[in-house]
Amino acid sequence: MGNKNFYCIIMAGGMGRRFWPYSRKNLPKQFLDFFGCGETLLRQTYNRYKKIIPPENIFVTTYCDYKDLVCEQLPELDPSQIFIEEERRNTAPSLAHASHLIHKMNPNATIVISPSDQLILKMDEFERSILEGLEFASTSGKLVNLGIKPTRPDTNYGYIQIEDDGSEGIFHKVKTFVEKPEADFAEVFVQSNEFFWNSGIFIWHIDTILKAFHINMSEICPKLESESPDFSSCPNISIDSSIMEKSDNVYLQVCHFGWADIGSWESLYDALPKDKEKNVIINSNTMLYNSENNIVLMPEDKLAVIDGLEGYLVAEHENVLLICKKDDQKAIRKYVNDVEMKFGEKYS
Repeated sequence: MGNKNFYCIIMAGGMGRRFWPYSRKNLPKQFLDFFGCGETLLRQTYNRYKKIIPPENIFVTTYCDYKDLVCEQLPELDPSQIFIEEERRNTAPSLAHASHLIHKMNPNATIVISPSDQLILKMDEFERSILEGLEFASTSGKLVNLGIKPTRPDTNYGYIQIEDDGSEGIFHKVKTFVEKPEADFAEVFVQSNEFFWNSGIFIWHIDTILKAFHINMSEICPKLESESPDFSSCPNISIDSSIMEKSDNVYLQVCHFGWADIGSWESLYDALPKDKEKNVIINSNTMLYNSENNIVLMPEDKLAVIDGLEGYLVAEHENVLLICKKDDQKAIRKYVNDVEMKFGEKYS
């Protein structure tokens, strides 16, 4: 089944702090069933790629504390298909380590790199796009970043600008990256035909990415290409800022597969269906009065009666109830930090 040289790495090591209190250190968002469909985000991601990639070629890179969770939720994986990060150092060190290991297995590998917290609505289009990207990256020597045409001036996504060469093809040379712009700039980007949302999905041949690592992060390669990788001495840096933004062979692939990044309560709100008052109720018993534009997530045995709220998040999980403006993601990080300062890790 599938091309034996095609591989997938699913990134599943994050803490998901922007989804507190539902996402906790011991059970982050990728291991939760946000949509009440009986599958966690990680499980959905794996099922998505096993239709395209041979199952034995699908790997998960995750923090050491989450190895058992990965094994529990993906029991069909062999332990050798789980790459362990002994220290959290963001996506660049983890992918450098994973790339080294896959190169040892198959020096002809072409790899799709995927987050574990995304929503894909058009599966046929998704499968076609991934296969097109794999075919292109396998012979072109390009680092491919999948891009989504923006539908609104969203300030929670990164943007990618392509060089305007007048072509109508799928693949375009990247001009620049823009991280989470202010609202005015996002509005300009949406009106332009040159900017796309950064999906966080990458595709590249193993030789292409290893060459990029050795050029741009030569100091960390020896630390991660040994039998005992040393994550603790690596910088905390993303693959975007360390490799993609510094390389001159990055191409954007234009995709249309109904994508949403479930990175925050706000993005989850945007992705889910709403009632006539534009409230999102996630698997919760609620009675709402004079309330609109809210997102509510409660335990199964609790009833939420809400009157007069507009634009709020109401989320209860285990020992924490959070009620705050849903669009202020920086505030949630502040709440988590303040709670840890006062109470330790009891509520985090």
